[in-house]
Amino acid sequence: MTSHLEEKYQASWQERQTFAENMQPIIGQLFRNKGIEILVYGRPLLNASSIDIIKAHKSVALHEESKLRLRESFPFVEAINKMDLAPARIDVGKLAYNYLYLGQANDLSIEQYLDKELTVESRENSDQKSQDVVLYGFGRIGRLLARLLIERAGPNAKLNLRAIVLRPSKGGDDLEKRASLLRRDSVHGAFNGSITIDTENNVIKANGAFIKVIYAKSPAEVDYTEHGINNALVVDNTGIWTDEDGLGQHLQSKGVAKVLLTAPAKGDIKNIVYGVNHDMILASDKIISAASCTTNAITPVLKALNDEYGIRNGHVETIHSYTNDQNLIDNYHPAPRRGRSAPLNMVISTTGAAKAVAKALPELKGLLTGNAIRVPTPNVSMAIMNLNLNKATDKETLNDYLRNISLNSPLQNQIDYTASTEIVSTDLVGSRYAGVVDSQATIVDGDRAVLYVWYDNEFGYSCQVVQVMLEMSGITVPSLPLK
Repeated sequence: MTSHLEEKYQASWQERQTFAENMQPIIGQLFRNKGIEILVYGRPLLNASSIDIIKAHKSVALHEESKLRLRESFPFVEAINKMDLAPARIDVGKLAYNYLYLGQANDLSIEQYLDKELTVESRENSDQKSQDVVLYGFGRIGRLLARLLIERAGPNAKLNLRAIVLRPSKGGDDLEKRASLLRRDSVHGAFNGSITIDTENNVIKANGAFIKVIYAKSPAEVDYTEHGINNALVVDNTGIWTDEDGLGQHLQSKGVAKVLLTAPAKGDIKNIVYGVNHDMILASDKIISAASCTTNAITPVLKALNDEYGIRNGHVETIHSYTNDQNLIDNYHPAPRRGRSAPLNMVISTTGAAKAVAKALPELKGLLTGNAIRVPTPNVSMAIMNLNLNKATDKETLNDYLRNISLNSPLQNQIDYTASTEIVSTDLVGSRYAGVVDSQATIVDGDRAVLYVWYDNEFGYSCQVVQVMLEMSGITVPSLPLK
């Protein structure tokens, strides 16, 4: 009996691995040739290993009542490969599940069903041009943005990373050190690909991307047109300038069209949380802010809750990983408590995230307070939202609502949902969502609710920044199916 079960399991595993391995080249071709990214319930499969593809299919059972087998989704991937589609993010997992298990087939063949569901223009009619991108600064966020842009490099790339601007270095091996930091990361692991440097031309070559490294003391020193870069979007991730006067320096450089700040902005600059208020971005906007990691994590969840229940008031406490603004060991810092050793202490600090929510959701202005505790972990943070609602509910109903929002709503790319009783912070490293609702920790008592939202304050935020970059560039990449 045991031998029979063992043979059955091994045969099943071999079948899954075969389908996953057959999927890999098609997924790559779809992206390289057509700009189509394949996902399974929000998990991107581009550059994924066969094991990762199997795990992505296995995760469907966490959201639905039935399993989704690779032999069931594979025909959908094959059919999509034969279609003439413009660039899009296509969740083949949802398409296959809806067709096979939710009664959406309606006697249609897979091909007919996909023709109905994938309502995007043909490649022939798609005239969206690619956007030159310059990273001004190359710190934690800068390098993660580089990774995200490089993984999508190629003839159909909509955002082309053309250059990185750095302060002049006294050392002669600066380029090698910068490439090494891109190649290896203590938190996010090894870069998925090949990186070489051209010291003669100050170039980093990574997975087909040809990235010029420019050294300058200020934006005024750079003429991007000398490097063949025109109408560029400059992404300032230095944090040095946060107002219009400071960031406006970039617009004085030849070859620059727009500027995006990866930090909260001061003054009248629009603070954008993609998925919530990105429709505020106009073609005429020259400077935009992508707000903060915490604001991006909490605002989509707050919007979802306010839409359904109404928020009377509340408090947001962020348990935030330390950042390189803090000290390894006690030393001077102008802010209260921040001078104390980050790896050895929990440090009560401040956050402007609660107030900043109002810039994306004006209806919540003055309703939220906020505070922060910096803790001795290098990445992944948590927001604890203690809210008083206008409408009473219970834990199961509220969790079911947020689960549905994470799967079938315009916020499905911002909000993830977990029901695991074992999940901890390191499990969320590399999460591409703005925030992840921990449903097991939810507390509801009538009209009072406490929610726990995890977020990768580096990578998840960087994914949000990329979406703002696309919006500023007038590039639309629809997520399908719509429902």
